[in-house]
Amino acid sequence: MAETKTVGPGAEEPVGAKQPKNVRVVLLALMITMMLAMLDNMIVGTAMPTIVGELGGLEHLSWVVTAYTLATAASTPLWGKLGDMYGRKGVFMASIVLFLIGSALSGMAQDMGQLIAFRAVQGLGAGGLMVGVMAIIGDLIPPRERGKYQGMMAGVMALAMIAGPLVGGTITDHWGWRWAFYINLPLGVVALAAISVVLHLPKKRAQARIDYLGAALLTVGITAIVLVTTWGGTEYAWTSARIMELIGIGVAALVGFVFWQTKAAEPVVPLHIFRSRNFTLMSVIGFITGFVMFGATLFLPLYQQSVQGASATNSGLLLLPMLGAMLVTSMVAGRVTTNTGRYKAFPVVGSVLMVVGLYLLSLMDTDTSRVTSGVYMAVVGFGMGCLMQITMLVAQNSVEMRDMGVASSSTTLFRTLGSSFGVAIMGALFNSRVQDVMAERGGDLGAKVTEQSAQLDAASLAQLPVAVREAYQHAVSAGTHSAFLLGAVVAVVALVAAVFVKEVPLRGAGPKGDDAGAAAKVSVVEAV
Repeated sequence: MAETKTVGPGAEEPVGAKQPKNVRVVLLALMITMMLAMLDNMIVGTAMPTIVGELGGLEHLSWVVTAYTLATAASTPLWGKLGDMYGRKGVFMASIVLFLIGSALSGMAQDMGQLIAFRAVQGLGAGGLMVGVMAIIGDLIPPRERGKYQGMMAGVMALAMIAGPLVGGTITDHWGWRWAFYINLPLGVVALAAISVVLHLPKKRAQARIDYLGAALLTVGITAIVLVTTWGGTEYAWTSARIMELIGIGVAALVGFVFWQTKAAEPVVPLHIFRSRNFTLMSVIGFITGFVMFGATLFLPLYQQSVQGASATNSGLLLLPMLGAMLVTSMVAGRVTTNTGRYKAFPVVGSVLMVVGLYLLSLMDTDTSRVTSGVYMAVVGFGMGCLMQITMLVAQNSVEMRDMGVASSSTTLFRTLGSSFGVAIMGALFNSRVQDVMAERGGDLGAKVTEQSAQLDAASLAQLPVAVREAYQHAVSAGTHSAFLLGAVVAVVALVAAVFVKEVPLRGAGPKGDDAGAAAKVSVVEAV
């Protein structure tokens, strides 16, 4: 274990940790790795119709995404803990290699069953990508400097959301769907090479054994939760026996996990990190941010295509007002935090903007112009930009260096679970509302049209009689109203949590700085 010295209340910094000779090269490699994780699902989503056309297995289509999501969510806490125990660099590189193996195998899949299995392998690797990126930044850069770099990471996320569908469509049309997976290989190799050569972190070797029972209980609990949010209201009714069984299994596993973590010698998620008020509050805010963000990215393009007549080809560009605002605000928030060392205003202001923006989105109807909806989206984007990276920064600042990986993985996991709940709950409300309004306005034909799915593609919509198409536009407006109004109510929880955040000085942010923090700061600034 690397030697450490205390630099502040409850904080440690590694002594003698080498900074990379060129921080920008390391950051570029980290951003490429992060892009791999963010782009993959969006590129694959665009390619799915072509994949089904070649491999068949339409009835198993949802499992291509679900297998990846389950594996990612279940493995996220484990990667963080392994990095804390055995060293960040080796564990991070192992996750990249596993992700690339899964990508190569997915590209070679000969049937839908193989593709689902290989996507699960890819997801296991993906669980370590985001965690590794955030934890390595936490190791290399003191919190006072970290804000501006995490703003760059938010920019990568926004770029991936915009470019994903465009890149996926282009690759599928010109190279074939298998290249939607193969494209990861050259990017991953570049990232691996850069990290191997220029990233230097203290080597660790933990004597404690991995908490296999805790890992198993957490995996079962997370799997049950994700399956409930994925299947509820679609594959099975919310009150069906299968969903109730999954809820029971999930609750029992998570309760058992929490109990076992108090007994385990080296727990997967040390419960003492939740004694920090700020860490707990950031976990709540991260969950709500994931809930809102992924719900918004699902329903906004649907509204703009169905009601405002926008083209589905450039669906990623439809979110540009929200994602552009998020990018700009993230970078500004990072710079201000770096320059002042103060951050509490951002969670509060961000939560307020998120509540207001979601309420404005709930007001959209069939007559709302694209300019107006763009302004509403920008308000939400400004709010999320204040929250996206600040939550990770404050969470990391709230734990000791030895728990950096666990803190990063826990924060990432809460955001992932929030997105699962957001898509499921907002989706269920949306579907219910659309079907009710279609039955009222479209009569028997309207009810029949949305009997199988409340989301119609452009081709299906164009074939409907004018009266039924207009009824569907009103139904989608009503559905998005209900979904975004729910989002606004949920976002109030984030605002309440933000109010109680205590502004603890960032490590390395003192007037003169502690020795380790100042040294790290000087080294990073000089390298950049």
